[in-house]
Amino acid sequence: MIRLYELCGQDRNRRFSPYVWRTRLALHHKGLAYESVPVRFVEKDAFAESGSKTVPVIQEDGRWVADSWRIACYLEDHYPDRPSLFGGATGRAHARFINAWTDRTLVLGLFPLLAARIWTLLDPESQAYFRESREARLGMTLEEAGRDREAKLKALRRALSPLEATLKAQDFLGGTAPSYADYIVAGPLIWAAITGDFDPLDPESAVARWRGRIFSLYDGLVASAVAAATDTS
Repeated sequence: MIRLYELCGQDRNRRFSPYVWRTRLALHHKGLAYESVPVRFVEKDAFAESGSKTVPVIQEDGRWVADSWRIACYLEDHYPDRPSLFGGATGRAHARFINAWTDRTLVLGLFPLLAARIWTLLDPESQAYFRESREARLGMTLEEAGRDREAKLKALRRALSPLEATLKAQDFLGGTAPSYADYIVAGPLIWAAITGDFDPLDPESAVARWRGRIFSLYDGLVASAVAAATDTS
């Protein structure tokens, strides 16, 4: 069975990494069983053999694969008889663009707004690591990064206008059914739903309606995780 190493907070049931959620959804899309291994920020030894310092990491039959994009490609290539994540080489090429765009637009736009809140959800040792490493990355304190939320949200929503236009015309980025491109974009929005105390989307937007469809996939996989996180907040 595949083992999936997932980032968790002080509560090991709170799994919030946007990149891990991409992998989780990809595994369900493929119909592959997996064992979840929750790890905190300071528990990197659990998957050190992989050579990676970050999750997601999967282990299968003694083989380690790290990075959500590489894992998706691995699953696609090693399980060609299962439902396709990309729909062929052209779809994979297009998904690579979506991956880069999402990381540079949605992840970078959300992180300053979520950072201080994420810190509150961590165990003390992970809190110290997270504050030091993320404040060095941000060039300011976690609290300073979260200021002017409304202005930052307005800018983020403007940046999502190509996504809004696309999802007004079709149910999923994959067309009539979800593809890995949908899971790429969904990852950061799941991250925000599980860790944040605000909604980054206009609730009347096509993107918000699409998010609802994603959250209900696979017997409510995401919706259940978000509900559990909300109950323990």
